[in-house]
Amino acid sequence: MIEIISAEHFFNLHCYNKKVMGILRQVAEYLYIKKPDPSREKTQWMKYMHGINRISIFLFLFALIVIITRLVILPLFR
Repeated sequence: MIEIISAEHFFNLHCYNKKVMGILRQVAEYLYIKKPDPSREKTQWMKYMHGINRISIFLFLFALIVIITRLVILPLFR
């Protein structure tokens, strides 16, 4: 069965996908997976903000690895 969606619903889905892809692109830039956009303005405050965001993402990933290690891997060896 093929579902027909309205143009308004399609536009909302497109905007949502665009926002999600923008967030994923920004995270990829923070993790040095993707090169930053050269056309984006670079102010001192933006550098500070991106630096703090990069630190928080790395700390979150480190904490996630520690939690997975404690809950999954260590009980296997006990």
